[in-house]
Amino acid sequence: MAVNSSRIDEEQKEVLKKDTMLRMFRYLLDFKKQISVVFCIMAGTITISMLTPLIMEYAINVCVAQKDIKGLLKLGAGALILFLLFLAGTKIRMRLMAQVTNKVLLNIREELYQHIQTLSFGFFDSRPTGKILARIIGDVNSLKDVLSDSVTQLVPDLITVICVAVIMLIKNYRLAMAALLTLPILAIGLFLIETTVHKRWQVYRKKTSNLNGYVHEDLSGIRIIQSYAAEKETKNIFHDLVDQHYKSFMDAVLIADSFGPLVEITWGLGGFLLYFIGIKIIGVENVGIGTFLAFSTYIAMFWSPIRNLANFYNKLTTNITAAERIFDIIDTEAEIVDQEGAKELPALNGEVEFKNISFAYSDEPDRLILSDVNFIIKPGETIALVGPTGAGKTTIVNLISRFYEATEGDVLIDGHEIKGVTLNSLRSQMGIMTQDNFLFSGTIRDNIRYGRLDATEEEIIEAATAVSAHEFIMKLEQGYDTVISERGAGLSIGQRQLLAFARTMVSKPGILILDEATSSIDTHTELLVQKGIDALLTGRTSFIIAHRLSTIRKADRIFVIDQGNIMEAGSHEELLALKGAYYNLYQSQFA
Repeated sequence: MAVNSSRIDEEQKEVLKKDTMLRMFRYLLDFKKQISVVFCIMAGTITISMLTPLIMEYAINVCVAQKDIKGLLKLGAGALILFLLFLAGTKIRMRLMAQVTNKVLLNIREELYQHIQTLSFGFFDSRPTGKILARIIGDVNSLKDVLSDSVTQLVPDLITVICVAVIMLIKNYRLAMAALLTLPILAIGLFLIETTVHKRWQVYRKKTSNLNGYVHEDLSGIRIIQSYAAEKETKNIFHDLVDQHYKSFMDAVLIADSFGPLVEITWGLGGFLLYFIGIKIIGVENVGIGTFLAFSTYIAMFWSPIRNLANFYNKLTTNITAAERIFDIIDTEAEIVDQEGAKELPALNGEVEFKNISFAYSDEPDRLILSDVNFIIKPGETIALVGPTGAGKTTIVNLISRFYEATEGDVLIDGHEIKGVTLNSLRSQMGIMTQDNFLFSGTIRDNIRYGRLDATEEEIIEAATAVSAHEFIMKLEQGYDTVISERGAGLSIGQRQLLAFARTMVSKPGILILDEATSSIDTHTELLVQKGIDALLTGRTSFIIAHRLSTIRKADRIFVIDQGNIMEAGSHEELLALKGAYYNLYQSQFA
């Protein structure tokens, strides 16, 4: 299986920027009503801003020229009212849009998270957790300003630019053309900058992801790092990743920061051409002072939103790479899904059948982990799987739970092909206990109840008692209300394993899978918990993977797995009598 480490850039499919932008803005359509209100308010504020230069022109050319003080005061009072309305409208629209933007981010983050929950183990096995977190948190947050500004800035600025251009052309088309001569230069410059900077922002996002992935991995393994006194080595790696992150950012910013100067230069040239053509070619006597001042204001009103649009374009090119990374995950198809017409799996009796099962990872189809495996397990049987590391034992139980899909053949439970039943109805009837005794942050009670969320207090205590966890839990100051971290700080490895065992117990599964479930329990604790295991196995089909052969002597059948197939099968006594692979394994362990 191909794996991406925290120091290797992630591969990403190339997509059209136009498609990504349209897809991103489509989330705004869920809030049509709120955005319609924002547009109505914007129409009013834009109208007020368009009237301001005309009021100023009228005040100078008419009121001041005719010394109409009373008219000037009325005009000033009206302008003040319009200004206050403009401020109120701007504040309301910004607040409404902030609410919409945050709701959109919430929807995107939830859609991304829910989709990730459906992805198979292969997705998580192939990349560091920190890189996934970078997309859920950092990349989604990066879209906030783009989504908000697309309505509060992009639309009004576009409308403003168009309206100002139309007004200028109507009032004096020669002055208007003079002021707009530099627009083609701006357009060409923006295109050239964007083409270069987009690739650089993609690199920056990948370096950010690498840094996140390494920090998460480093903190998760801090005990190992300190145990081996490897702080210096990890510091050097971290420094190298931070340096790459910094350089990628500076490479992108170096180009992105040229947006502003380009706009300022073309703005300045436009203003110069306005006055040069207006004075030298058209002539001052042909243009009123009020018109000149109005045009000066319109020039500012024209280029200011142009600058805002350039900044928005810059922001868009910066953050569209984040949207590409988000959609890249959302577009990753889940390998294990409910098929069309999938049915609910009835309550289990526990018969399990493998028919000609072969399995290989999708990116290594020629390397078979399992090859033509066949067996039938009767309801209530306890099957032990033994064999060397990498033989395919865990793969077998993962196929039963449908965490992976068989490459060839069929897995049947009670005669039902598991591909034809819903995942929830299948997995909810299985109890899976692995050597990874992961605990969630929260109380001990919550961790046990995770096996079945509707479990009662009595059932929780019963499950804990069955695996000999109740005694040590009650010795804790807060008992079942004791709060623990995901690392189970304050608990021994064996105690954490017992809590995970109680979590499996409380689920009351139809099929039980114990994958090295007692590997972290000392011999004394194992003797205590063995009674609970025996009680749990009674009446249930069970699969036990164990390297400690003393734990599987009572199994109904033992499968010796090697080279992707079942080499031997039988009870403990039968396999010892064969004096084959199991006999040699048993003798080497107890020699």
